[in-house]
Amino acid sequence: MNKYLVVCMVVISIFSCRPPVYTPKPAGYFKIDTPQKHQYRLFDNPDFPYTFEYPVYGSIEKDTLFSENKSKESNYWINIDFKEFGAIINLTYKEINKEQPLYRLNEESYKMSYAHHEKAEYMDHQEFRNENNVTGLLYTLGGNVATRYQFTATDSTHHFMRGALYFNVTPNSDSLKPASDFLEKDIEHLLWTLKWRK
Repeated sequence: MNKYLVVCMVVISIFSCRPPVYTPKPAGYFKIDTPQKHQYRLFDNPDFPYTFEYPVYGSIEKDTLFSENKSKESNYWINIDFKEFGAIINLTYKEINKEQPLYRLNEESYKMSYAHHEKAEYMDHQEFRNENNVTGLLYTLGGNVATRYQFTATDSTHHFMRGALYFNVTPNSDSLKPASDFLEKDIEHLLWTLKWRK
């Protein structure tokens, strides 16, 4: 009986002296609270060549990044700022003319979208046409890229708009997914309500 007790004590002491094994916790992401539903208001500044509906939880601000660009068109470059998400939808506008024909504007926009292709896991696009005769492309990029959604919109003769969704953080598709999925619907709504002024 004593021998059995000694053997048990030795076995227990051997196993109890092993250092503890720690298992690291998986990476966690901060919680992004999105509004309960999508609500919109009209952007209808008479000085601008376009109108559209944008979310009530966003604010329109002049794009100051290119404030040194003195072209008339840069007056129509704006951001829809989503402070609670740390995100913006950047909108640039150009007039189609002899100096900047549609094919060149499309080519420049494609190059800007394709510049993210090296970091993207995939790049997809779909065409759209709204009831106001606005046509264009919506690009979706996958992976840890600076912008998940980009788009172009035009009437093919006078007006051309380019847009992109950016977050003010290091790209991480997993942590940004709830916000980018939520804002995707707002981008689609903007495109479906976009109109040009004659």
